[in-house]
Amino acid sequence: MASHIVGYPRMGPKRELKFALESFWDGKSTAEDLQKVSADLRSSIWKQMADAGIKYIPSNTFSYYDQVLDTTALLGAVPERYNWNGGEIGFDTYFSMARGNASVPAMEMTKWFDTNYHFIVPELGPNTKFSYASHKAVSEYKEAKAVGVDTVPVLVGPVTYLLLSKPAKGVEKTFSLLSLLDNILPIYKEVVAELKAAGASWIQFDEPTLVKDLDSHQLEAFTKAYTELESSFSGLKVVIETYFADVPVKAYKTITSLNAITGFGFDLVRGTKTLDVIKSEGFPSGKYLFAGVVDGRNIWANDLAASLSTLEALEGIVGKDKLVVSTSSSLLHTAVDLVNETKLDDEIKSWLAFAAQKVLEVNALAKALAGQKDEAFFSANAAAQASRKSSPRVTNPEVQKAAAALKGSDHRRATNVSARLDAQQKKLNLPILPTTTIGSFPQTIELRRVRREYKANKISEEAYVNAIKEEINKVVKIQEEFDIDVLVHGEPERNDMVEYFGEQLSGFAFTVNGWVQSYGSRCVKPPIIYGDVSRPKAMTVFWSSVAQSMTSRPMKGMLTGPVTILNWSFVRNDQPRFETCYQIALSIKQEVEDLEAAGINVIQIDEAALREGLPLRKSEEAFYLDWAVHSFRITNCGVKDTTQIHTHMCYSNFNDIIHSIIDMDADVITIENSRSDEKLLSVFREGVKYGAGIGPGVYDIHSPRIPSTEEIADRIKKMLAVLETNILWVNPDCGLKTRKYAEVKPALTSMVAAAKQLRTELASAK
Repeated sequence: MASHIVGYPRMGPKRELKFALESFWDGKSTAEDLQKVSADLRSSIWKQMADAGIKYIPSNTFSYYDQVLDTTALLGAVPERYNWNGGEIGFDTYFSMARGNASVPAMEMTKWFDTNYHFIVPELGPNTKFSYASHKAVSEYKEAKAVGVDTVPVLVGPVTYLLLSKPAKGVEKTFSLLSLLDNILPIYKEVVAELKAAGASWIQFDEPTLVKDLDSHQLEAFTKAYTELESSFSGLKVVIETYFADVPVKAYKTITSLNAITGFGFDLVRGTKTLDVIKSEGFPSGKYLFAGVVDGRNIWANDLAASLSTLEALEGIVGKDKLVVSTSSSLLHTAVDLVNETKLDDEIKSWLAFAAQKVLEVNALAKALAGQKDEAFFSANAAAQASRKSSPRVTNPEVQKAAAALKGSDHRRATNVSARLDAQQKKLNLPILPTTTIGSFPQTIELRRVRREYKANKISEEAYVNAIKEEINKVVKIQEEFDIDVLVHGEPERNDMVEYFGEQLSGFAFTVNGWVQSYGSRCVKPPIIYGDVSRPKAMTVFWSSVAQSMTSRPMKGMLTGPVTILNWSFVRNDQPRFETCYQIALSIKQEVEDLEAAGINVIQIDEAALREGLPLRKSEEAFYLDWAVHSFRITNCGVKDTTQIHTHMCYSNFNDIIHSIIDMDADVITIENSRSDEKLLSVFREGVKYGAGIGPGVYDIHSPRIPSTEEIADRIKKMLAVLETNILWVNPDCGLKTRKYAEVKPALTSMVAAAKQLRTELASAK
């Protein structure tokens, strides 16, 4: 019985790739240094899987930024502004597309389906010139072979690549991206030919868009693509891999009828109905089924007995020799290795499986199906499953009762937003086009050292508090010097916007090295929600009060919203997600009311991940948006009209949920806009009326590039063409923690200067 891993984390168990990337970007190391760290990581990963007994080991899932950008490089689809002159794409061009440079901005970045992983969006048009410009897939296959591991090279499939792309600037929005299929297939043929010549026997094409609601034209593109590629597949076995949801019946019929394809991979964890589809529609004779029964998206130990039962049912349909045990998706979305966790208590640790442990689970299931069941391994797993179900630390009856009582109300504020904004303006007395930032300021090496030493008990609480107060005072003075209207304290006490709150809520556990890649070198350490959630004590009131005491200007209280805490955590899978979200909402509600009582008049409740959690199928969207938006309203339904509630969202396509965003009933929303070419503004051009305050980001903080006053002023003018002057705010796209002060200071100077310039122009036009 064969085993397969869809993909594997690439940052390394202790974020080795992150530090190598940042050292390279800072000019402290060479390209050769970066390549060596990368090669060592890849070799270690391949050998680990081989030693664990995995038959189908992936290659080309390693990336310096993301796999879609890698495919853009493969196809030579570099936008003209990067002045690429052909040949093999090097780091300069590659990272300029991802991060921008001194002269040109980066390409748009957005979320990878419904995950917290991001990808760089390809910009394509009828004049895009494609060429085979990155041989990474072939070189990595050869690299693995050289260390004694035969791998399955993984490519982002041609149809998914085009469906994830967008029309380039200047190209009609109605342009059919699928019309470019004939242009890119010859390059895929070249790659396949080179891989075959190098000795590859299997190739994996990732086509996750198959789980979405596709029309007949889009489904026909899959048939066309893989029929056209069929001749180049001669002598090879090819698997199409899908993940993150069920494959709809029409899509299932489309791909399983493809003669050129040897095997099909399905997510049987999130795709809860796919097993029924396989049973009802049948499975093509002689083809391989890659059964994704081990969760690639969460960190809970697999219920091996239940998975074995599922696999035995599938075995009766497809045959023993054609069933492959697999992960439900790439393990990129999980932490790397539980062995590195020295501070988790033994009980909770027994409930978990990180990527390295999931590899062992896959192999154990494959061996059990082959009649070589490891009874001790299965017995320990069953004991851990039973322990988790019966543990008293999982359930809190008072919390469950409070959450259940929420269902009788929609928790709206008593007054409409227009009246609230009037009351808030009388209290805050802000100018038109008020300026603010999103929350965090640069996290310096010294600041990180202070937090690290405090956690390790190397400095006293008094020394820690004084250091953080000093940092807050510095951030306040900088903002006052720039003449920003509504200030933030910079969040120096927080390493991460979700981790910080989870550490202070019950029902959460934390890891030491449970890092997961978000984009580029950016890693997050998601908390683990293992039980019912409550707030033992105030979490932010002290620091917000300290910050407000340092200035006469409004100081925002900074909170992370319940939906974002949920979506950016590893969430318990033993109750519906909305029940956990309501529990978190009640805790944030208590914090909001304590901040208001402490004299904080502006409170920001970030919901950066609200759009991220939107289901991939239209039929499931309304239910999610109903409870997600309700959860946000719960947090602030009890505050006074004069308390201004902000929220923030970033790096997703919000146009399709704009009415749900309006229904959140926040007083002000700040939202990513600049990196996506003002895509957000189109929804207002199309007639959507928005009466609350809104701050579409005026510059991209994920790029080191510093915008000019003129550039920002031009962006504000575009906003004023579709939004009322009295509701528009001026702010960056997102928080500033990933930037350096040398970048932040001139960028904020430009931003404030642009706002003042527009105020003057508007005043003189009256």
